[in-house]
This record gives sequence, structure tokens and C-alpha cells, in this order.
Amino acid sequence: MTTALAAQLAQIAANSKSTLDVKAQKAAHSKSLIFEPRVATSQNFQTLYGICRQGYEDLCQLDSRFISFGTTIFSEQSQDEDRSQMTAAENAELDKKIDSFLHLAGARLRLMPTIKAIEWLIRRFRIHEYNTAILISTFLPYHTIPAFVTLLSILPSNIPQVYKFLDPYIHTLAQPPRSVLVHQAIHHSDFLALLSTYTLDACKAQQHYPALISFWGSIMTEAVNGMLDKMRSGRSSIQRRNDQALLHQIGPILSDALVMNKVPGLQIASYMVISVFVAKGDLDDAAISALMEQLVAGWTAESLRPGLVCLSILAQYRSAKQISRKVTKALLKIPNLSKILPEIGREHNLAKLSNGLCLALVDRAQKKGDIKGLPVVESVLLGSVINDQQAAVIFKSLLLAAHKVNDDVDPQGEVRRSLASIIIRLSQLEGDAGKIFIKAIEETDVDLDALELKLGMDLRPKLLTAQPQQDAPMIDHEPVPTPVEGVNSIISRVAGVSTSPTDSCLRTIPSSLFADLYSIFLLSVAEPQNFESFNKLIPLQHDQAVETPFYLTFMVRIWCGPYPALARATALDMAKRCLKDDGCKNVDFQALVPYSLMALNDPSKRVRRAAADLIAVLGSLFQNLAKGPDSHTRWAGDFLHENAESLVWMNVEVCNKLLHNVVTPNLEECVLNADHVIEMLQNALNSSSKSSVDEDNDKKSHLSHSTRRSVLTSLASHAIHTPLVVLKIRLLASLNQVKGVSGTTRTQLLLPLLKWWSSLSPDDAARVCAQENVAESVLDQSSVEIVLPNDKDGLEFLLGIVGTQRVFTRPHFLHAIFSRIQGLWPSMKTDARHAVAKRMLELSQRDTSSDGGVVSEEATNLLRNVELTTDILLFFLESLQPAAKMATEPPSGKRRRTSASETHRGLGTQPTPELSTMLRQVTFVLQLVEGSDPEKHPELLNALFNALSELQHFRVLVGSELGYLQNLILRSLLAMVPAYKKDRSLKIDSTGGHGDLLVNCIQKSSSPSVQNTALLLVASLANVAPDLVLNSVMPIFTHMGGSVLRLSDDYSAHVINQTVKEVVPPLIQSLRRGKISPLAGASELLLSFVTAYEHIPSHRRLGLFVSLVETLGAEEFLFALLAMLTNMYGATDQVLLFATEIFNYFKVEIQLQSLIKLLGLIGDIFQPRPSLSSSLLGANEQNDRDPQKVGFRQLTLVPHLLSSRKLTTQISKLTERDDMEASKVRELYSGLLEDLLVLAGSLKQHKSLYNLCGEALSKLLNLLSIGEFIKSVETLLDRPDIVLRRKVLRAVEVRIDEESQGDVNSRAVLLAFLPHLTAIIRVSDDMAYKHLAVGCVDKISEKYGKKDPEAVTAAAATIASDQCLGQDDERLRVMALLCLASLVDVLQDGIMPVLPYAIPKAISYIADSVKGETPGIELHNASYAFTAALAQHVPYMLSGTYLGQLLAVSSASSNANLGAEANDARLQCLRLLAKQVDAKPLFSALEQNWGTATGSGSIATREHIDILGIALDKHSKADISKNITTLSSIFLNAFDLRRLKCSKSSANEDFTRQIHRIEEIINVVALKMIYKLNDAAFRPIFSMLVEWSVSLPKDTEGKHLRLLSIYGFMLSFFGGLKSIVTSYSSYILDSAVDVLQHTDPKKSIESDLWKRVLNTLAKCFEHDQDDFWQAPAHFNAIAPTLTAQFSHGSSINLTNELIPAVVELAAAADSQEHQKELNSALLKHLRSQQASVRLAVVKCEQALISRLGEEWLAMLPEMLPYISELQEDDDELVERETRIWIVGIEEVLGEDLDAMLQ
Repeated sequence: MTTALAAQLAQIAANSKSTLDVKAQKAAHSKSLIFEPRVATSQNFQTLYGICRQGYEDLCQLDSRFISFGTTIFSEQSQDEDRSQMTAAENAELDKKIDSFLHLAGARLRLMPTIKAIEWLIRRFRIHEYNTAILISTFLPYHTIPAFVTLLSILPSNIPQVYKFLDPYIHTLAQPPRSVLVHQAIHHSDFLALLSTYTLDACKAQQHYPALISFWGSIMTEAVNGMLDKMRSGRSSIQRRNDQALLHQIGPILSDALVMNKVPGLQIASYMVISVFVAKGDLDDAAISALMEQLVAGWTAESLRPGLVCLSILAQYRSAKQISRKVTKALLKIPNLSKILPEIGREHNLAKLSNGLCLALVDRAQKKGDIKGLPVVESVLLGSVINDQQAAVIFKSLLLAAHKVNDDVDPQGEVRRSLASIIIRLSQLEGDAGKIFIKAIEETDVDLDALELKLGMDLRPKLLTAQPQQDAPMIDHEPVPTPVEGVNSIISRVAGVSTSPTDSCLRTIPSSLFADLYSIFLLSVAEPQNFESFNKLIPLQHDQAVETPFYLTFMVRIWCGPYPALARATALDMAKRCLKDDGCKNVDFQALVPYSLMALNDPSKRVRRAAADLIAVLGSLFQNLAKGPDSHTRWAGDFLHENAESLVWMNVEVCNKLLHNVVTPNLEECVLNADHVIEMLQNALNSSSKSSVDEDNDKKSHLSHSTRRSVLTSLASHAIHTPLVVLKIRLLASLNQVKGVSGTTRTQLLLPLLKWWSSLSPDDAARVCAQENVAESVLDQSSVEIVLPNDKDGLEFLLGIVGTQRVFTRPHFLHAIFSRIQGLWPSMKTDARHAVAKRMLELSQRDTSSDGGVVSEEATNLLRNVELTTDILLFFLESLQPAAKMATEPPSGKRRRTSASETHRGLGTQPTPELSTMLRQVTFVLQLVEGSDPEKHPELLNALFNALSELQHFRVLVGSELGYLQNLILRSLLAMVPAYKKDRSLKIDSTGGHGDLLVNCIQKSSSPSVQNTALLLVASLANVAPDLVLNSVMPIFTHMGGSVLRLSDDYSAHVINQTVKEVVPPLIQSLRRGKISPLAGASELLLSFVTAYEHIPSHRRLGLFVSLVETLGAEEFLFALLAMLTNMYGATDQVLLFATEIFNYFKVEIQLQSLIKLLGLIGDIFQPRPSLSSSLLGANEQNDRDPQKVGFRQLTLVPHLLSSRKLTTQISKLTERDDMEASKVRELYSGLLEDLLVLAGSLKQHKSLYNLCGEALSKLLNLLSIGEFIKSVETLLDRPDIVLRRKVLRAVEVRIDEESQGDVNSRAVLLAFLPHLTAIIRVSDDMAYKHLAVGCVDKISEKYGKKDPEAVTAAAATIASDQCLGQDDERLRVMALLCLASLVDVLQDGIMPVLPYAIPKAISYIADSVKGETPGIELHNASYAFTAALAQHVPYMLSGTYLGQLLAVSSASSNANLGAEANDARLQCLRLLAKQVDAKPLFSALEQNWGTATGSGSIATREHIDILGIALDKHSKADISKNITTLSSIFLNAFDLRRLKCSKSSANEDFTRQIHRIEEIINVVALKMIYKLNDAAFRPIFSMLVEWSVSLPKDTEGKHLRLLSIYGFMLSFFGGLKSIVTSYSSYILDSAVDVLQHTDPKKSIESDLWKRVLNTLAKCFEHDQDDFWQAPAHFNAIAPTLTAQFSHGSSINLTNELIPAVVELAAAADSQEHQKELNSALLKHLRSQQASVRLAVVKCEQALISRLGEEWLAMLPEMLPYISELQEDDDELVERETRIWIVGIEEVLGEDLDAMLQ
């Protein structure tokens, strides 16, 4: 019942929050964000409040909104509040305060004051239990910081269900990754709803912060994305239903978020969610429109731009239609929307949104008359926001809106005017945009004529005749306002105005009168019934139209003006009706002909049709006039316009021919094509006698010269004098295609028009064009085209006016003039071109201050863009020379008082304005020359050289290098030189010093560009005219070394290569023709390149020097370059490597020749009077007279060149052949070998040089194949010079390494060479020579010995002989031993004949190496290497005496401290022996050498035991069993080691220190042996061992030391084998009892023995699984003795050894009787007089209870009296331990002992 009650109470306590449960209270109080649980438990609320209050106060300083909480949850009274005692209402109020505080504190969770404040809420109000959800929600945005993990550690086990997914992270205290939160939000809507509610509540209370909004927005966006993916379905109906369900789920959240205009960040986050939802979902237009309306309902200035981007995304997934009214109104409220949309459109796709908005705005304008949105429409159309198709749709909607607007919506016409203004501006755009709108006009199903009339302007573009088949651009002007006044009121006002018979609408009349008349006319067009009233207007003089000009000129002005096409066509029609009147038959109406022809060029087909009808009437009138009498009157002859009296008229016949023969037949074509009239007039005026295309119409359409001249003159006259600019432009379009007729050019006729137009000021010109909506540039272009190419007057006029003030204020006109001159240039004659070029040069150098540089710039561009002839360019260059000379001469007065040098010095730094002007002109002219393809003008070469010479004067005067100008000249010269190579008739002036001039440019210029170009020019001239530059070439190369060669760019590399290739060959040819050898003559050239070597970029060096050598000739110059490089920079690794790279580039013949010449050069160095070396190496100079230094550098180069792998490969290939090339190579090789031997002989007295010769010789020999090489070696080895022979053998050794092991030829040759080597070993007395020979034998044997062992056997005998291994030289011995080691590996059993001599030698050498004062470590290691090889391959040869000797010397070696390498060599050999040698000889040797090993020290002993252990591991159980006697002897000696080495009488400090370590190794090795023995084999040994351990009765100390070792083994034995060997305890029982009874623990050795015996017994007891110790005989034998040991409590600590032994015995006995006996014996000691004994027994009782529990407490009644006594013990420790004993008993029993102890 006690147990059940306890369980029930525990369950109640777990579920209760009552403070009555002390443990629960402590556990709850320990939950803390800041403190460790043990610290938190000890804190009271007063202390905690002080800490947390400080954090709260810091928060208040950061944000005043926290202050209000100071009177509630952070007040002083809060220390006494307890939630468990508060009512539900109070708790609810407290929850509100806590929620508010946590929302506000969330922004500062990373700050320590916030954590402190929340700590108070956790500790006092336990919000982690009562407000778990809101607390986790507050911390969740910071789930990656350590504080979140701390929060997880204090959460209760029953957290809210929505946060159950955090359980794994609560258990592991790990941070949840973001992916887990997203997954939870996707699959559990309650979590997403909770997170959204928390965020929205914070935003509503203005307690939000960026991290929270960012966290919510990202989680929400990813969740929506994931939910959409999860809900994806292949059926559209299900998919749509799923999307609607999701919309219903998140819609309320987004609705609340979108209207929070005080939290723009939340709105922007919502935009992101909406964008993802709409993009991936399948929502209909209604849902998307609803979302758009919600979005615009709450946006603010901060969220405007993101909102527009979101709207654009929503619009992309909506049908292409106008947006809703609410969205449109919201967008219209945005300031500067017309600017914002194009800006955002450059980064985002706003096409669909803008399209829908524009359609909605146009609809508002049409239906409601709201024009506020029309600027937005225009900005969208102009801002490239939408595509072409959308732009066309919007434009069509504008046209339809304009057509549908009526007076009900637009009573004042404001909407129509706005629509018309936009439509006009859009339709008149240039480029692709204008074409889109024009095409839209053509495709619209609206009556454009009616629309134009309704809007009062022409919507279709006018084709001005400036350029055929192109629309003339219009200037944007507001259209003439559509009159809203009634027609009757205007008629009544105009009726009172009168006009005179001479008035003309082409003259100056009041503008208001014309406007009124035009308004009445326009209304009449719209309402034809008003025409009768219109014609009756008095000012029009309709009835007198034949006599007076007003009526018809009014119509002319209408059809020529910028008015609707319907109005223009009506005007033409009314003029036609007027001319049909009978009174017109005898009137000459040719004044109307130009204007009628102009109407045929109208862009409107209706207008052209009306014009054709008018011309047809005119044609019939003139036909009648031509047939009738001459009595006729000319209509408006002197009153047509202001200058009518100056008009030139055609006679009636000419006019009739023009109309009848030319115009009338082409009327239909003119109607169909607006440009046909231009082509028609052009053909008619240009046609000669038979130039018509149609043969049938030749006679009819042909006009005579006089007729054509008359027509041309008349039309030109009209073009000049008409006030209508449109007529001028359209007439000029035809006339400018006519050069002239019968000597009369168009320029002569039309030049007054050009003069008139050029005379206008910019304002006047703009005003004239603005009146008729004509672009000024059109008239500019048309007027300048009047001038013909070779018309002197026209050209002079143009050249004269370009510099005037009036023209350069009109930049477009000025540009047109220059463009015309440029266009005329190809057709100009030479004189005209010369005059124009001269004038342009003057203008290009004009002062820019007067005209802003416009004229100068235009003239400059013209000269640069036309093709200048050689004569013009030569003129330009020659015009510079006198100026340069004048500039360099001082004034005459100054000249008399100063010298030239003073003059230059005075002018050098301050150039005068005149110099600056001249410099600018020089620059321009040189630029023109370069831009005119100089290669086409080679005649300019001498002039350019003169200009280059003049520049040298300018350099002094200006104080600048003028690098740019020099480069201009040099580039031009470079381009001209190839022409002199192709055309030998062209000559270069050889007296001009051109070479010196180029040298001057190269040397004095710091510009790499100038230097490079000058060098290329030198290279080109060297090929064309070598005499010009060869005399100056050496300074050029010297300068190159310090300048161009150091540059790293590719162009400089090209320059250098080109210079070398072009200049060097002719230079070498000239040297060959001279008396100096080419090699000596070119030394300066080579020196310049060598000097620059270290400055040349590394990636260019090789290519540059190879190119130089190839150009010079590698046969002659390769060796010289290599020698000079080595001499100047020394034989460094870098230089040698570079020299080898150059050397490898050439063929083997050239390489060998160069080596021969290099050896000759080296020999020349040591001549008394050096010749070649003095010029190449400077060996005769005083500063470097030491020939040995020079020779040493050169000789160092030779071996490196000979070791080139490429040279070796090439020679080996050639020597295998038998042809002429191979013969030549062999011949060169022989010569080289001979020269090298001769040189070596001459340098014997110089040791360093001689050694280098020997190295070179060895490298040279390596060039041959192995067979040829060995033959050469055998010959050389017969020479008497021992040093040379050593080098040859060293070369052989290296060559052996390089040979392939699988090469049959190499194997045969080298094995055949072995006898020669063995002969050297036997015969030679030179130890170094022998050493090399042994090394060669070693390498040959190792590489090829296994293929032919017999060949190697003889060599092995030689090496093992006294002539080699028996020699006194240690190095030779080492080499011999190593060689023998290799031979053992090769020969294996075949090595046996030499072993009887070699093994003793090796063992003796080991012994000798450790005896001397200076140990021979190399010899020691080599001997062991040989021995290890024997152990590996022939281990049976090391048994017996050899093995014993080896173990003996190894013991000595281990004690010699030879170092780690020697120790490794020895141990490796011994371990190999342990594994390879048979068991019996090995164990016998180990037994025999035990004394030697122990006598050599602890290290030798350990190694001896290690070898034994390895052998035991290696050999089988059978081998161990067979040799058990030997092994037993070894282990008995080992166990007696402590007695022999550590007794007082024979103490060895080394062993005393190391004995524990040695015994541990012995025990481990002994166990290895035991593992391989069975019980029958081992039990006698164990019995013998125990008997042996006590066989020293007289020597007490020795006996104790031996037992100490034995019991150390026993401890390992029983601990390792455990229960298997429990029965062996019977052998040690008597010995253990004897030790325990007779040892004195107070003595050191006996104390150790006593402890070891107890530890051993404890192991025996512990692993007893066979009830061995339960047997009375065994238990009774040990128990009394064991319990009696407590009497030693006063002298030794019994806790670690005795108590564990007793406890284990009690556990092993497992019998009530035995345990009672033990307990009784222990209780007796509790009444000992010694407190330490009582204390030990109490501790033992504690351990027994802990181990045996209730089993031991069965004897409690016996213990109680003793316990009672001990409670009042005199010793405090005993009393305290007794209390612990009592507690242990109570814990086991589960009840209190107090009653029992009473």
C-alpha cells in the first residue's frame, strides 16, 4: 500500500501547480532564461526582482511605451502575487498585460534588458506555463538565436497542440530550422492562423517591428506557395475549387493586412503573398479584380511603388480589358502618375496594367467627359510601357471616343480638343511609334473625314514634298479651336466687313477676318445647306471672283493650309465650280496652276481627286484660250500677292502645253500616288528631244527647250515670290531635280529664294514655318539643294554666308549648308574642290568664341568626311611650313639682341596664342592626312618628313613632346611606304636625313606609341630604302633595350618582331660586305637585347630572342647570344633555364655547332690576346679582367645545355639511323667531344673549371644510347686520370637510374658491364672510385639482377670480399652492405656462398659501431639493413650462433643511444627476425641472451621481451607447446627480474625506475603464451610457478620481491582470463594467506605485496562463477585471514584494497552462513579500541549493503546493537559514517530505523 500511495501522490503532484509541493516548487522556480537551475533555485523573489527591474528600467529608457507596465506586472507588489491564488478574472486581466508587454518586447529580444524583463514574467508569473503560446510566438521570429534554445529548455511538457512540432527540438535543445516552420505552416493551417493573428494584433497595436513583418511575410509567402503545390490537381474544376478554398482561408488575413495603412511594411509583405498566390493559382477575373480593389483601398505613399508592381502582376493574370472603376479612381489620385508609370515600366512589366488603365481612362473621357486621365494615356503611349499591339488598341479607342463624344457630354468642346490634341501629337511622331498610330488610323472604321471636320483639324499626316515618298514632319501646335459660335452670328459679324477688289488672301489681311471666314466655311462643309449663305458674304466677292482675287485666293489658302482634308477638297471643288462659270472663258488663270499642281501632292486622296478635277477644268480653259483670239485678261496678275509684279508668266500656249501634254495625261496616276506629280514635272523639265519612256506619247508629251525654260522660269518665279511655304517646298521638290534648261540653271533662277531664306533671323524663320505647320528643317534642306555642284555663284554664296552671324544662329540651316556642300563634293571640279577645301580649312581654324564653335565643327566634319585629293593634302601640308618657320623666328628687334638658344629657352614653357593656333592647325591637317587613307597618297611622304622635322621646332617652343602629332605623321608615313615598294618609280629623297630624324623621334620621345610606330617605319624603310636607316640603326636598337623591349603589351611585341625581321637582314648583309665580321659587328645589337633581358616581360622573352636568333642566323649567332646572356647575368638558375629553352628551339645540328663554337669561345677567353671573346664578352675590359670568372660562367652553361632532354632525344633518334644527317651529327658529336677533352686538358690547373669540364663530359656522354655510352665509358675508364674516371662512373650511375627496367638492350649492356665494375672493385686502390663502382653494381643488380642472377653472383662475391667489404673505409663498408642487401633480395638462396664471410662482418661492424667514441650510425644501419634482408629471404641462415651474436650486439646497440634512426633500423630487423626465424632456435637464443639483455639495461630488456611477444604472436600453438620448457625458463627469469635488479643489495637505478613498465610488458607477453596453451599444458607450469615463487625461505626481501612480481602477473592473469581460471585460485590460496598473515603493511615492499595480494584475491572473488569460494574449504581458508586484516587499519588505508576484497568475497560466497560468519567477524572489529579500525569496518558495511542490499540486511538484528553504540562513538568520523550507514539501510528497507534503534 505504501508503494501505491506514493505513486498516487506523485501523479497528483505532477498534475498540480500547488505551492504545497516543495519539490515541484523548487523545480518550477529553477526555470530561467538567464541563470543555471542550481543558481535559480537558490534565488528569492526579492533578489530576482532587483535584477529584472533594472532590465525593465533600461527598456523604459529605450521606449516610453514600457512605462505603463511599471505599475502592474513590474510593480513592487508583483513580488507577492501568486497566480495560483488569483481568480479567473484577475488571471485574464494579467494575461492581457502580459500579451501586450510581449508584443512590445518582441522588437528588442536581442537585447539583454528585454531578456531580464521577460525573466521576471517567467519566474514570478510562470508565463512559460500559463502563456506558452504567446511566449513562443514572441520568440519564434528569433528561432536562430541561442535565446530560443534556452526558452525551449524551460517549456513545460504539455505545450499547446499548435506548437507540438517543437517537441523534438525541446528534447534535443536544438534550433528548429526554417524549413520546419514552413512545412508546419503548409500542412497545419492552425499554425499559420496563429502566426498571422499574432502579427496582425501587433500591427493593430502599433507594436510591430521589421523582423516580425519580414518573418511573417516570408513564412506566409512560402506557405502559400507550398499549399498551392500541395493542392495541385489535373482537373481544372477541382483545381479551381482548391484555389477558392485557399482564397477563403487566407483572404481575411490579407484583407486585414492590406488596409493597415499605418504599417506599410505589412502591406508590402501582403503584396508579395498576393503575387505568389495569383501567379500560381487559377483565379477568375472577378477574384483578381477584387484583390486589386482591396489592394488600392489601403495603400499609402510608402507602399505605392510596390503596390503598383503588385497590381501589374495581378493584371498579367487577368483578361486584357479595362480595369475597374475603383482601381481607376485610386490610380488617378496618385500624383505624377504619368511620370511614375514609365519609370516603373523600365524595370517591371506594366503592359497589361497600363493597357487596362488607359482603356478605362478613355472610356471615362467618352462617357463622363473626364479628361484628367488623358495625360496619363499619352505618357503611357509615349513611354514604351506597352507593346505595339496594345498601343494600337488604345489609339483606336481614342479615335472611337473622339468620334462618339457629343455635345451632351462635351458642350464646350474641351474633351474633343483634348482628344484631338493627343491624337495629332501621336500621329505625327517620327519613327516606329508614328507608324503604329498611322496604321491604326488606317484600320479604324471611323469616317476620318467627318472626324477631322468634327475636331477641326487634319488627323492624317501631310506629305510635304521635301523628300519623295516621305511624310513631312509637322510641328506640334494646338489645333485651330473648333468654333462653338453659331453660323448666323458669325455671318452677321462678317457681313459688315468689306474688302477691296485688289485684296488677296495671299496678301496680308486681318487674321480675324480669315478666321471668321474659315469658321463659316468649316460649318458650311459640315452643313452644305449653308454654302449659299457663305458665297453671299460680301468680303468674299464671290460674284466678282473672275475680276478680283479674294474669293479664289481664299480657297487656295484653304487647300494649301493645315486644315481637314474634307475642307481642302471642298475648297478645290468650290474653286472648280467657280471656274466653270461662263465669265471665265477669256481669263488666263495660270496663277492657279502652281497651287493646283501642289494640291496633286496632297496626302489625302480625296484632295488629290478634287485637284485633278480642278486641273481638268483649267486645262479646258487654256485649250480654249490657245485656240481663240489673243484678247484675254490675266487673273490677279498684279494682285496675287505682295511681289506679284515680279512674277514671270508663261504665255497661254506654253501653259496649255504644260497642262494638256504633261499634266492632264497623268492625272489618274497623280490621284493614286501623291509623289507622281513630282516625278512628272521632273521628267517633263529634264526631257530632251527624245527622252520620253512611252514612244507613242513622245510627240505629245515632248516640250521644246523654250517651253521647258519658260515653265521652269515661271515655276521658279512662283516658288520665290509665293508667301506660302508649303508651295515653295513642294515646287522645290520637283525643281531641285532639274539642273537647268538651255543654259539656264536652277541655281540662277532659284538663288534669290535661297538668299531670302538665309536672310531671315531665327525667329522670322520659325514664325514663317509655324504659320503653316511646316518643319523648318524641310525648308532648310530644300533651299540649299538649289545650288548645283559647279555653279560658281551658288557655291560662292554658300561659302560666303557660312561665316555670317545670321546663319550660325540657325544651326539646322548651317548644318544643311555643310551637308549640301559635302554632297556636292564628288561632283565638283578640281578648282571648285580646291576653293571649297581652302575655305573649309580657314573655317575649321576659326576662333570659336564668336559662334560657339558651330561653324568650325561643321567645317571640320566636312573635311573629314570628303575624299581629299593628293594636291589638296599637299597644299594643306605646305601651308604649314611657312607658318612654322615664322613661329620659330623671334621678332626682328629681338633677333638682334638674343641668341637662338636664348630664344628657345625663353619660349619653351609659355606658348603664345599664335603658336597655339598654329599647333591646332597642324594637328587638324595631320589628322586629315591620316584619315584620307595615306597609302593612296604616297607623294606626300617627303612633305610629311618635312612636317616631322618642323615638329622638332615646335617641341622646343611648346615644351611638350607632341607625341600625338608625331604619331599622326609616323602612322601616315608607315602606311605610305608599301606603295614605294610596289611602285619603284616613286623615289624617296635620300638627302633629307630621314633616318636621323626617326632616331631622334625614338630616342627623345617617352611615348611608347611614338616609339613603336617609328620602329615599324624604320623596319619598312629598311626593306624599301635601306640606305636611309642602316647608318642609324645601332642607336635605335640601343634605345629599344631601355624602352620598347620592356613593354608587356602585344602591340609592342609585334613592333619588335617586325623591326628585327625587317632591319636585321639588310644590316647583316651590309656587315658581310664590310671588313668587320658580322659577329663582331652585330655584337652591339645583341648587347642591346641582352641588356634588356631582365626588363622584358617573362611571357615574351623566349619568342623575342628566338625570333632575333632566327633572323640573325642561328648557325652563327646562337652561341653568342647564350654566352652574352650568361656573362651578363651570371649562371643563375633562371638564366640557365632560359638559355636552355632557347637552345631547345633549334635543330640538333645547330645545337651541336653552337656548343662547338661556345667551347671555342671559352678557349679564346684564356688566350693571352683574346679576340672574339673580347668583342662578345668584354673580357679585355679593365673592370672584368679575370678570365676564370668569365670562363666559369660560360662553362656552367655547357652542362645545362648538354642535359637538355630534347637534345638527348634527337641524338638518340639520329644515332639509330644510318644516313647523311646521322653521319653529320656523329661527326659534330666527335668534334664536340674532342674539343671538350682538349679544353679540359688545358684547364687542369684550374680545379673548379676542370670539374665543370668533367660534368660537361658526363652530360655529353649521356647523349648517346646506352650501348654507345658504355663503349665510350669503357674507353674513358682506361685513362689514367682518376678524377675523370670518377666522373665517368658517376655519370654511369646516373645513367643507370634513367634507364628503363623493361629495356632489353639496357639490361644486356649493363649486365655485361658488371665484370668491368667488379674488376675496378678488386684492383683499384681509390676508395671513392670503389664506392662509385659498388653503387653502380647495386643499381644494376637491383634493376636487372632478377633477370640474370648468374651475372650478379660474381659481383656479390667481389663485394663481400676483403677488397670491398673488408676494407677499412667506412663509406665503402656502408655501400657494400647496402649493395649486399639489394643482392640478397635479387639472389635470395643464391647469396649463400658469400654469407659465411658477410654475416660475421656485418655483426662485427654493428659491435664496432657502438663501441667507439663516435658511433658509426650509417654503418650500424647498413649492417642491420643487410641482416634484415637475410631475415626476410634466408632466415634459416641466421639461426644458431649468428642469432645469439646478433641479439647480443643488439642489446649493446640499444644501450648506446644512437638515435631514433638507428633504433628504428635495429627494431625493424629484430621484429623481422622474430617473425621469420623458427621457434626453437629463436626461443633458445632469447633464453640464452636473457642475461645479456638484462645486463645491457632496461631498454634492451624491453626490446628482448617485445621480440618474444612478436614471436609468440607469429608462431602456432603447436610451436609454443613444443618449446614450453624454454619459454617457462624465460618467464621465470623475467618474474625474478625485480628480485635481481631491485633488491637493496643489488639495486639498479635504471631498472628500479622502469621495473613497473617492464613487468607490465612481461605480463602481457605471458598472457599471449597462455592463450596458446591448453589447461593440461599450462596447469603444471602454473603450479611450478607458484612453488617457485616461495622457494626462497632465507632471503625474505628476495622472497617478497619475487612474490610482488608473481602477484602482479596473477592480477593480470585472473583479471584477463576471469572465470575461466577461477579454479587456479586454489594454487595461490595458501601463499596468499601466508602473505596476509605474515607481512607488515608498514614496510614499503611488504605494503605493496599486501595490496597486490588483496587486489588479486578481489579479482578471483569477482569472477567466480563456479561457486569456488562458496566451498567451505576455500571460504574458511581465506575469510578469517581476510577479516583479520582490519587490525591494520591504524597503519594503512583499507578502503581501496581490503574493503573491495571483503565485499567481493561476500558476494562470491552467496551463502547466509558464510555471510553471517563474515559479518560476525566484522562486527567484532567494531569494538576495537582503534577508531581507524572501527571506521574501516563501518565503510565496509556500507559497501556490503550497497552491493548485496536486502540480502546482507538479513543480519540487521545482529548489527543494531553495534549501530546504536556507534551512534555515540567518540570519533566524529565514525559517528558520521555510521549515520551514512543508517541512511543506506533505510534506503534499502524503505523504513526508518529510529524505532529499531531505541
